[in-house]
Amino acid sequence: MRLGFNFWLGAGLTVLVILAGVLAPWIAPFDPVLDADLMNSELPPDATFWFGTDGQGRDVYTRILYGAQISLTVGIVSQVINSIIGVTLGITAGYWGGWWDDLVNGLTNVMLAIPSLIFALAVMAVLGPGLPSLLVALGLTNWSWTCRIARSSTLSLKSQGYVQAAQTLGYGDLRIMFTQILPNMMGPILVMATLGMGSAVLSEAALSFLGLGIQPPFPSWGSMLTDARQLIQLAPWVALFPGLAIFLSVLGFNLLGDGLRDSLDPHMRTRRP
Repeated sequence: MRLGFNFWLGAGLTVLVILAGVLAPWIAPFDPVLDADLMNSELPPDATFWFGTDGQGRDVYTRILYGAQISLTVGIVSQVINSIIGVTLGITAGYWGGWWDDLVNGLTNVMLAIPSLIFALAVMAVLGPGLPSLLVALGLTNWSWTCRIARSSTLSLKSQGYVQAAQTLGYGDLRIMFTQILPNMMGPILVMATLGMGSAVLSEAALSFLGLGIQPPFPSWGSMLTDARQLIQLAPWVALFPGLAIFLSVLGFNLLGDGLRDSLDPHMRTRRP
Protein backbone atom coordinates (compact mmCIF):
# COMPACT_ATOMS: atom_id res chain seq x y z
CA MET A 1 0.00 0.00 0.00
CA ARG A 2 1.61 3.26 -1.17
CA LEU A 3 0.84 6.30 0.93
CA GLY A 4 0.69 9.56 -1.00
CA PHE A 5 1.44 13.19 -0.24
CA ASN A 6 -2.10 13.89 1.05
CA PHE A 7 -1.74 11.17 3.66
CA TRP A 8 1.61 12.37 4.97
CA LEU A 9 0.58 16.03 5.06
CA GLY A 10 -2.69 15.15 6.79
CA ALA A 11 -0.90 12.84 9.22
CA GLY A 12 1.59 15.57 10.05
CA LEU A 13 -1.13 18.13 10.80
CA THR A 14 -3.12 15.58 12.79
CA VAL A 15 -0.09 14.58 14.87
CA LEU A 16 0.58 18.25 15.52
CA VAL A 17 -2.94 18.73 16.91
CA ILE A 18 -2.66 15.53 18.98
CA LEU A 19 0.67 16.59 20.45
CA ALA A 20 -0.71 20.04 21.26
CA GLY A 21 -3.62 18.54 23.19
CA VAL A 22 -1.66 15.79 24.95
CA LEU A 23 1.30 17.97 25.94
CA ALA A 24 -0.72 21.07 26.84
CA PRO A 25 -0.31 20.67 30.65
CA TRP A 26 3.47 20.57 30.21
CA ILE A 27 4.18 23.03 27.41
CA ALA A 28 1.53 25.70 28.07
CA PRO A 29 3.18 28.67 29.80
CA PHE A 30 0.05 29.77 31.69
CA ASP A 31 -3.17 28.43 33.15
CA PRO A 32 -5.94 28.67 30.51
CA VAL A 33 -8.58 29.84 33.01
CA LEU A 34 -6.98 31.26 36.15
CA ASP A 35 -4.18 33.34 34.64
CA ALA A 36 -6.35 36.29 33.66
CA ASP A 37 -4.97 39.79 34.12
CA LEU A 38 -6.87 42.80 32.81
CA MET A 39 -3.64 44.78 32.90
CA ASN A 40 -2.38 42.50 30.08
CA SER A 41 -5.59 42.43 28.02
CA GLU A 42 -5.44 42.65 24.23
CA LEU A 43 -1.66 42.57 24.05
CA PRO A 44 -0.26 41.74 20.58
CA PRO A 45 2.00 38.70 20.10
CA ASP A 46 5.40 39.11 21.69
CA ALA A 47 8.13 37.04 23.37
CA THR A 48 5.99 36.46 26.48
CA PHE A 49 2.58 35.96 24.88
CA TRP A 50 3.35 34.21 21.59
CA PHE A 51 -0.20 34.55 20.21
CA GLY A 52 -1.10 37.67 22.19
CA THR A 53 -3.77 37.93 24.90
CA ASP A 54 -7.54 38.12 24.79
CA GLY A 55 -9.91 40.67 26.30
CA GLN A 56 -9.43 39.26 29.80
CA GLY A 57 -5.65 39.11 29.61
CA ARG A 58 -5.45 35.34 29.11
CA ASP A 59 -2.73 33.85 26.93
CA VAL A 60 -4.23 32.88 23.56
CA TYR A 61 -1.47 30.32 22.86
CA THR A 62 -2.22 28.50 26.12
CA ARG A 63 -5.95 28.43 25.45
CA ILE A 64 -5.42 27.09 21.93
CA LEU A 65 -3.32 24.23 23.30
CA TYR A 66 -6.02 23.29 25.80
CA GLY A 67 -8.70 23.80 23.16
CA ALA A 68 -7.03 21.03 21.15
CA GLN A 69 -7.99 18.63 23.94
CA ILE A 70 -11.65 19.52 23.48
CA SER A 71 -11.48 19.16 19.70
CA LEU A 72 -9.76 15.77 19.88
CA THR A 73 -12.20 14.48 22.49
CA VAL A 74 -15.19 15.59 20.45
CA GLY A 75 -13.76 14.24 17.20
CA ILE A 76 -12.81 10.82 18.54
CA VAL A 77 -15.80 10.15 20.79
CA SER A 78 -18.38 11.38 18.30
CA GLN A 79 -16.92 9.22 15.54
CA VAL A 80 -16.82 6.17 17.79
CA ILE A 81 -20.53 6.67 18.49
CA ASN A 82 -21.28 7.33 14.80
CA SER A 83 -19.33 4.26 13.71
CA ILE A 84 -20.97 1.95 16.23
CA ILE A 85 -24.47 3.07 15.26
CA GLY A 86 -23.81 3.20 11.51
CA VAL A 87 -21.93 -0.09 11.25
CA THR A 88 -24.41 -1.98 13.43
CA LEU A 89 -27.45 -0.76 11.51
CA GLY A 90 -25.80 -1.04 8.09
CA ILE A 91 -24.33 -4.51 8.46
CA THR A 92 -27.51 -5.98 9.96
CA ALA A 93 -29.71 -4.33 7.31
CA GLY A 94 -27.51 -5.59 4.49
CA TYR A 95 -27.25 -9.12 5.87
CA TRP A 96 -30.81 -9.72 7.06
CA GLY A 97 -32.67 -7.64 4.47
CA GLY A 98 -36.46 -7.73 4.53
CA TRP A 99 -38.46 -5.40 6.76
CA TRP A 100 -35.41 -4.54 8.85
CA ASP A 101 -33.57 -3.34 5.75
CA ASP A 102 -36.58 -1.23 4.74
CA LEU A 103 -36.80 0.28 8.23
CA VAL A 104 -33.09 1.14 8.38
CA ASN A 105 -33.16 2.58 4.86
CA GLY A 106 -36.14 4.75 5.75
CA LEU A 107 -34.48 6.01 8.93
CA THR A 108 -31.26 6.68 7.03
CA ASN A 109 -33.09 8.69 4.37
CA VAL A 110 -34.77 10.78 7.07
CA MET A 111 -31.42 11.52 8.72
CA LEU A 112 -29.83 12.44 5.39
CA ALA A 113 -32.67 14.87 4.70
CA ILE A 114 -32.00 16.80 7.93
CA PRO A 115 -29.00 19.18 7.93
CA SER A 116 -26.55 17.81 10.47
CA LEU A 117 -25.97 21.11 12.25
CA ILE A 118 -29.74 21.71 12.58
CA PHE A 119 -30.17 18.24 14.08
CA ALA A 120 -27.28 18.83 16.49
CA LEU A 121 -28.79 22.17 17.50
CA ALA A 122 -32.11 20.47 18.23
CA VAL A 123 -30.44 17.82 20.40
CA MET A 124 -28.43 20.46 22.25
CA ALA A 125 -31.58 22.49 22.84
CA VAL A 126 -33.12 19.48 24.57
CA LEU A 127 -30.06 18.30 26.52
CA GLY A 128 -28.60 21.73 27.28
CA PRO A 129 -25.08 23.06 26.68
CA GLY A 130 -21.91 21.31 27.82
CA LEU A 131 -19.44 18.67 26.70
CA PRO A 132 -21.54 15.54 27.45
CA SER A 133 -24.51 16.94 25.52
CA LEU A 134 -22.19 17.97 22.70
CA LEU A 135 -20.77 14.45 22.41
CA VAL A 136 -24.26 12.94 22.30
CA ALA A 137 -25.49 15.47 19.73
CA LEU A 138 -22.57 14.98 17.34
CA GLY A 139 -22.51 11.23 17.97
CA LEU A 140 -26.10 10.95 16.74
CA THR A 141 -25.64 13.20 13.72
CA ASN A 142 -23.61 11.64 10.90
CA TRP A 143 -24.03 7.88 11.35
CA SER A 144 -26.23 7.65 8.24
CA TRP A 145 -23.27 7.86 5.83
CA THR A 146 -21.44 5.10 7.68
CA CYS A 147 -24.63 3.05 7.63
CA ARG A 148 -24.90 3.40 3.85
CA ILE A 149 -21.30 2.26 3.36
CA ALA A 150 -21.66 -0.66 5.76
CA ARG A 151 -24.89 -1.81 4.11
CA SER A 152 -23.54 -1.67 0.55
CA SER A 153 -20.35 -3.45 1.59
CA THR A 154 -22.35 -6.16 3.34
CA LEU A 155 -24.52 -6.72 0.26
CA SER A 156 -21.41 -7.39 -1.83
CA LEU A 157 -19.52 -9.39 0.80
CA LYS A 158 -22.24 -11.74 2.02
CA SER A 159 -22.11 -13.71 -1.24
CA GLN A 160 -18.39 -14.37 -0.91
CA GLY A 161 -17.16 -17.92 -0.47
CA TYR A 162 -15.78 -17.46 3.03
CA VAL A 163 -19.16 -16.21 4.25
CA GLN A 164 -20.96 -19.17 2.69
CA ALA A 165 -18.37 -21.48 4.25
CA ALA A 166 -19.05 -19.96 7.66
CA GLN A 167 -22.77 -20.48 7.14
CA THR A 168 -22.12 -24.13 6.22
CA LEU A 169 -20.11 -24.57 9.42
CA GLY A 170 -23.09 -23.36 11.42
CA TYR A 171 -21.84 -19.93 12.47
CA GLY A 172 -24.58 -17.68 13.83
CA ASP A 173 -25.59 -14.52 11.99
CA LEU A 174 -23.94 -12.14 14.43
CA ARG A 175 -20.73 -14.14 14.40
CA ILE A 176 -20.64 -14.08 10.61
CA MET A 177 -21.40 -10.36 10.45
CA PHE A 178 -18.82 -9.22 12.96
CA THR A 179 -16.02 -11.76 12.43
CA GLN A 180 -16.25 -12.45 8.69
CA ILE A 181 -17.85 -9.42 7.03
CA LEU A 182 -16.86 -6.51 9.27
CA PRO A 183 -13.06 -7.00 9.04
CA ASN A 184 -13.30 -6.89 5.24
CA MET A 185 -15.07 -3.51 5.19
CA MET A 186 -12.84 -1.73 7.70
CA GLY A 187 -11.03 0.23 4.98
CA PRO A 188 -13.96 2.44 3.90
CA ILE A 189 -15.27 2.62 7.48
CA LEU A 190 -11.89 3.91 8.66
CA VAL A 191 -11.81 6.48 5.86
CA MET A 192 -15.30 7.69 6.72
CA ALA A 193 -14.43 7.96 10.42
CA THR A 194 -11.29 9.98 9.66
CA LEU A 195 -13.18 12.39 7.42
CA GLY A 196 -15.94 12.60 10.00
CA MET A 197 -13.49 13.75 12.69
CA GLY A 198 -12.82 16.91 10.70
CA SER A 199 -16.55 17.51 10.37
CA ALA A 200 -16.99 16.95 14.11
CA VAL A 201 -14.28 19.49 14.97
CA LEU A 202 -15.97 22.03 12.71
CA SER A 203 -19.40 21.30 14.18
CA GLU A 204 -18.06 21.63 17.73
CA ALA A 205 -16.59 25.01 16.87
CA ALA A 206 -19.88 26.13 15.32
CA LEU A 207 -21.97 25.00 18.31
CA SER A 208 -19.55 26.56 20.79
CA PHE A 209 -19.59 29.76 18.75
CA LEU A 210 -23.39 29.80 19.10
CA GLY A 211 -23.09 29.28 22.86
CA LEU A 212 -24.36 25.69 22.95
CA GLY A 213 -21.04 23.88 23.16
CA ILE A 214 -18.23 24.22 25.68
CA GLN A 215 -19.14 26.83 28.25
CA PRO A 216 -16.82 29.62 29.44
CA PRO A 217 -14.33 29.93 30.97
CA PHE A 218 -13.09 26.57 29.65
CA PRO A 219 -11.17 27.00 26.39
CA SER A 220 -12.71 25.93 23.11
CA TRP A 221 -11.73 27.20 19.70
CA GLY A 222 -15.34 28.02 18.89
CA SER A 223 -15.97 29.86 22.16
CA MET A 224 -12.69 31.74 21.67
CA LEU A 225 -14.06 33.01 18.36
CA THR A 226 -17.22 34.10 20.15
CA ASP A 227 -15.18 36.12 22.63
CA ALA A 228 -13.19 37.64 19.75
CA ARG A 229 -16.18 39.09 17.91
CA GLN A 230 -15.98 42.38 19.76
CA LEU A 231 -12.21 42.58 19.32
CA ILE A 232 -11.86 41.70 15.65
CA GLN A 233 -10.70 45.21 14.73
CA LEU A 234 -8.82 46.14 17.91
CA ALA A 235 -7.08 42.77 18.45
CA PRO A 236 -7.41 40.61 15.32
CA TRP A 237 -4.99 37.98 16.68
CA VAL A 238 -7.64 36.90 19.21
CA ALA A 239 -9.73 35.56 16.30
CA LEU A 240 -6.90 34.75 13.89
CA PHE A 241 -5.17 32.01 15.86
CA PRO A 242 -8.28 30.02 16.95
CA GLY A 243 -9.57 30.22 13.37
CA LEU A 244 -6.21 29.02 12.08
CA ALA A 245 -6.22 26.14 14.57
CA ILE A 246 -9.68 25.04 13.37
CA PHE A 247 -8.59 25.32 9.73
CA LEU A 248 -5.41 23.28 10.17
CA SER A 249 -7.04 20.54 12.25
CA VAL A 250 -9.96 20.09 9.84
CA LEU A 251 -7.58 20.20 6.88
CA GLY A 252 -5.38 17.58 8.52
CA PHE A 253 -8.24 15.14 9.13
CA ASN A 254 -9.62 15.65 5.62
CA LEU A 255 -6.24 15.13 3.95
CA LEU A 256 -5.59 12.08 6.11
CA GLY A 257 -8.93 10.54 5.15
CA ASP A 258 -8.40 11.42 1.50
CA GLY A 259 -4.94 9.85 1.57
CA LEU A 260 -6.26 6.69 3.20
CA ARG A 261 -9.01 6.44 0.58
CA ASP A 262 -6.52 6.78 -2.26
CA SER A 263 -4.26 4.13 -0.71
CA LEU A 264 -6.96 1.60 0.20
CA ASP A 265 -8.98 1.87 -3.03
CA PRO A 266 -7.17 0.17 -5.92
CA HIS A 267 -9.40 1.95 -8.45
CA MET A 268 -8.23 5.32 -7.11
CA ARG A 269 -4.62 4.22 -7.41
CA THR A 270 -5.05 3.19 -11.05
CA ARG A 271 -6.35 6.67 -11.93
CA ARG A 272 -3.28 8.34 -10.53
CA PRO A 273 -0.47 9.12 -13.02
